[in-house]
Amino acid sequence: MRKLALATIALSLLAAPSLAGPKEDAIAARQGHYKLLGANMGALSAMAKGQIDYDAKTAQMHADNLATLSKNNIGFLFLEGTSSSDMPGVTRASAKIWEDFPGVGAAGAKFAEAAMTIQAEAGKGAAELGKALGMVGMSCKGCHDSYRTK
Repeated sequence: MRKLALATIALSLLAAPSLAGPKEDAIAARQGHYKLLGANMGALSAMAKGQIDYDAKTAQMHADNLATLSKNNIGFLFLEGTSSSDMPGVTRASAKIWEDFPGVGAAGAKFAEAAMTIQAEAGKGAAELGKALGMVGMSCKGCHDSYRTK
């Protein structure tokens, strides 16, 4: 009986995302992408701030991850009707995104450029990492300030 209950719970958890709907799925995938970016940025930031020891191999891995993620075209995850105005409490994506897709694309290109720079610099030393991380952070901030609600 216990195995049946556990199997039922497991199946319901697997089915839950598919029952959410395309908009919720797009938001979840979009948020997952940004969480991966944040996880890598957090590790690099901790090294740059001296909160953890600088390690060239680990820094390079996180920078490589940022560069790889920056190449993903996630435009298809920005479905109409998935802004914070449309779905309050579910997402912080500002409706401005859908009003200014060219601006969003330009912001994404700046991030991709900064990600390529940190990929080239992260393994060279803590100072190089810090400088390149500043560029990445500024590209993130620019997008957050313009296209994300508080």
